[in-house]
Amino acid sequence: MDRSQPSLESPTLVPQAKGPCVIAPVRAVLRLRRRVCVLRKRRLLQPGAEPDGGTPRALRPGCSSGTLRADLDQPRFFTFDGLTELPSRTPRKKRRRSRVVLYPETSRKYRPRTERQSRAQRCLLLLVAIVGFQVLNAIENLDDNVQRYDLDGLEKALQRAVFGQPAAVGRIMALLRDYLATHVHSRPLLLALHGPSGVGKSHVGRLLARHFRAVLEDSALVLQYHARHHCPEPRAVQDCRKELAQHVTDVVAQAEAKEKTPLLVLDEAELLHPALLDELHGLLQPQRSHHFHNAVYILLSSTGGVEITRFVLQNASRTLPPHSSSAYSIQAEESQAEEELRTSLRELLAGEHPLWRTAAIVPFLLLDKRDVVNCFREEMAGEGFFPEQALAERLAEQLSYHHVAGHEFAITGCKQVVAKVNLLQHRPGRTGH
Repeated sequence: MDRSQPSLESPTLVPQAKGPCVIAPVRAVLRLRRRVCVLRKRRLLQPGAEPDGGTPRALRPGCSSGTLRADLDQPRFFTFDGLTELPSRTPRKKRRRSRVVLYPETSRKYRPRTERQSRAQRCLLLLVAIVGFQVLNAIENLDDNVQRYDLDGLEKALQRAVFGQPAAVGRIMALLRDYLATHVHSRPLLLALHGPSGVGKSHVGRLLARHFRAVLEDSALVLQYHARHHCPEPRAVQDCRKELAQHVTDVVAQAEAKEKTPLLVLDEAELLHPALLDELHGLLQPQRSHHFHNAVYILLSSTGGVEITRFVLQNASRTLPPHSSSAYSIQAEESQAEEELRTSLRELLAGEHPLWRTAAIVPFLLLDKRDVVNCFREEMAGEGFFPEQALAERLAEQLSYHHVAGHEFAITGCKQVVAKVNLLQHRPGRTGH
């Protein structure tokens, strides 16, 4: 019922107990205030809670000193109420632990699918394997191409039959190995063998032609051109030029059809007419057809023989016995001197015709007397005579020599060896086996 409206019932009928109804709420309020004061006092008594000299803060209204004294006399015990009032600390950043994959002990372990290698990596490995196989195949093809021409056998034959020219033989073989390693080239190989008469240039040309005829199994792929024989003086130069161009064209065409490298040897190149040199220079140009690029040209000439003779005589004192302690340094000096000789010869020859600028110059030096003796013994054995050392030395004494620094260099080389050996057939007591 609403309190504003008067009650219709009589007040005597409902008894009211005023005392207990008022005291109970008051007691409850006091208990709550006392509890609040106790909590406040505990908070003030904690370490570090007294600011500036340890003076406690003023008591709140409603908290008497007697209540504080009673609370202090009570035993203290641990509660969780004060923990909520502790100053908050900066939370530490939690480390992100790596995810550990646990495998059962009795089952096989497989990598997760997300960590497997991509297919692109497999394709890359396959590509590397294919490229490696192609490289190995190319190397095998190079070896097969070198074996086709039997360059090892050619080197042994030159070292055995050519006397006194180890540097020239080594350079020729190095150039041939480098060129014949492949079948496709950007330009032909031009070797220019220069030296005085009788040092073995024509002999090397014949040995090269004989070897290539044997390995190519076709004599048509080897051309030997002699200036005096193919283009004598009365003949017109233009006819010789056309004939030379036709010979070269036929040889390189046949070699291209058989996928082989032909050999063209031009002896006595110093006697070639400038028009023939112009024709050769045109055949060697890179603008020509590709089958002209796959060929080896050997030019034999005595041009520059005077410069080579002067070089040998000036550097004769550098040569030392092989057992000398400084033989290695002397060999290095000789190599440097030969490089200077090739440079000077190229400058000299380039002034005569531009053909020599593209040529690989191979100088042939003068022959020593012991080399001439070996030439006599080789020729005597070829003619059926016993190669007696004493007889060969007596024949070598009949030749002329340059005497420099204890060395004897033959002026004409082995040019007169054949004629001297042929005279032995008319002497009594000299019979062949």
